[in-house]
Amino acid sequence: MAGWELGERFRSEAGEVRWARLGEGDGHPVVLCHGTPFSSYVWRAVARSLGRDRPVYVWDMPGYGLSEMSEGQDVSLAAQGRVFTELLAHWDLAEPLVVAHDFGGAVSLRAHLLHGARYRALALVDPVALEPWGSPFFRLVGENAPVFEQLPPALHRALVREYVSSASSPGLHPETLDRLVEPWLGGAGQAAFYRQIAQADQRYTDEVQGRYGEIGIPALVCWGADDTWIPVAKAHELAAMIPGVRLELIPGAGHLVQEDAPAELAGALLTFLREQG
Repeated sequence: MAGWELGERFRSEAGEVRWARLGEGDGHPVVLCHGTPFSSYVWRAVARSLGRDRPVYVWDMPGYGLSEMSEGQDVSLAAQGRVFTELLAHWDLAEPLVVAHDFGGAVSLRAHLLHGARYRALALVDPVALEPWGSPFFRLVGENAPVFEQLPPALHRALVREYVSSASSPGLHPETLDRLVEPWLGGAGQAAFYRQIAQADQRYTDEVQGRYGEIGIPALVCWGADDTWIPVAKAHELAAMIPGVRLELIPGAGHLVQEDAPAELAGALLTFLREQG
């Protein structure tokens, strides 16, 4: 992914994790978590904005982006929650500010509520957090992953491009779309794409959904007002479950808010994070 380098490596229980630290300053550290089928690349603009006054940590989950992709790999939300907890310890970050998108939201919530990861504050951006989730396409692929893995490369590429494109409301720049699709191409990438869908299971969010009322740190929920993957009604439902949460809707943005409205999202996050230190 040209122009986006993750030069550091961490050996986790689920495979090698690639990560990087951006920014300087003496502000409180922030960690950015991506969702599926994306990678830390979607945070590039926001990360650089946040990094003007604080260190920013970005990482690709095992099975995604530049991190390890391997046969038989456990890339479930359960595994990712444990890996994130491991990674925070590796970074020696006791109470970072955490910003998490999509599946990354579920990962950060599981790490906090089940594994004792402590955050100074939590910002959730269009997170996978409430039942029911999973589009008809997502369920079809999950139930038939071995069949989809056998698709000819050209058909697989077309499928992934169409799927990723649908996460944006105004549409993605062709070069950006190429970068988002690139990790899922080739033998290892194609298998990894269907592996992460096959291992997606709502029970991993069911295990924590009833505990959102226990979140006792400052929290922000940001949501693309035009999200077709997870309807904006879920934003209001989630906000009603987290004590003292702030809800911000981003007009004109779909599920992939970082690409659709990076300036607006960065502004909302900067305001929230600077209030926390």
